[in-house]
Amino acid sequence: MIPFSILDLSPIAEGSDAATSFQRSLDLAQHGERWGYNRFWLAEHHGMPGIASAATAVLIGHVAAGTSRIRVGAGGIMLPNHSPLVIAEQFGTLEALHPGRIDLGLGRAPGSDHTTARALRRNLASDADEFPQDVVELMDYFAGSTRRPVQAVPGAGLDVPVWILGSSLFGAQLAAHLGLPYAFASHFAPQMMMQAIDMYRSNFRPSEQLDKPYIMLGFNVFAADTDEEAHFLATSMQQAFVNLRTGRPTKLKPPVSGYLEALDLPERMMLDSVLSCSAIGSRVTVAHQLRAFIEKTKPDELMITSQIYDHAARLRAYEITADIQRAG
Repeated sequence: MIPFSILDLSPIAEGSDAATSFQRSLDLAQHGERWGYNRFWLAEHHGMPGIASAATAVLIGHVAAGTSRIRVGAGGIMLPNHSPLVIAEQFGTLEALHPGRIDLGLGRAPGSDHTTARALRRNLASDADEFPQDVVELMDYFAGSTRRPVQAVPGAGLDVPVWILGSSLFGAQLAAHLGLPYAFASHFAPQMMMQAIDMYRSNFRPSEQLDKPYIMLGFNVFAADTDEEAHFLATSMQQAFVNLRTGRPTKLKPPVSGYLEALDLPERMMLDSVLSCSAIGSRVTVAHQLRAFIEKTKPDELMITSQIYDHAARLRAYEITADIQRAG
C-alpha cells in the first residue's frame, strides 16, 4: 500500500492546555515513527482555542529533536503571514539541525480570521495575491540564487523539499507549473478534490525537485476496536467543525453519545460534505473505506489526521491505521 503520514494540529482538549498538547504531539510522533509513518506534519493556525500549533517552526523543532527517522514538516506554513526570507531562515535552521528530515508545505490562506491575519502581518494589502511570487522567492533563497540581493543564512544551498498545499484549483495549477509535490486538503475541503487531482497531473512540468507528479491527500481516520466506539470518538471532531462554522470555535470537546442525531439538518449536511473523506469504524471497516478511497483517487501518499479527544484512543486509531497500511 502507499505510504501513510500524520497531520497533527496539536489539539488542545477541553480541560487541558498547550503544554500538554505539545507533549502529546511528540508522543504521537514517536509512536508514528515506530509504526512506520512516513512524515509528521504540523499545521499553522492562529487565534484558535483548540489548536496549539501557531508557532509551527518552533513545534517542528521540538518534534524533530525527539525523533530520529520520521520526516517532520509543515502542512503547512501560511506564507502570506510571513516574509519568505524569514521562512527560509527558519526552515534552513531546522534542516541544518535535522539534515534530510525537514519538509516545507506552503499555503496561501491566512490560517485565521481577517482580524488575526492583519495582526500577524500588519499589512492591509492582499498578500495572498502575491503567493506565487513569494513561493518563487522562497525557493530562490534555498537555491542561493543571485537574483536575490540577500542570502538566507542558514538556508542557502540546503535541500528543503517545498510542497504546495491547497483546497482549490489554484494550488493545483501552481504546483503543476512549478513542478512541486501537491498536498490537497481533502480532509476538510473535499469539494474540488477530483478536479484538482486531474488538473495537477495533466499540467505537471518536471523540475529540479521532482520529475513526475506526486500528490498527497488528506484523510480523516477514526479507528477503534468497534464501529460503535469509533463513531462515538468521531463526535469530538464533528463538534469542532460545527462550532467553528457557527463562529464558536472551542477547545476539542469530549465525545457525546447521539451527537449527530441531535443536529439540525443543515448541520448534518455540512458535516457530510466537509468530512466526506473519512473512515470511521473498526479495523475491518476502516480498511475497506481506506482502500476504496485509494482506489478512487490513486494518490501517491495519504496524510492521516485523527482529531480524537482522548490521547490513548488517538494513539490507538493511528496504530490500527498503521496496521492496515502494513497489511497492504
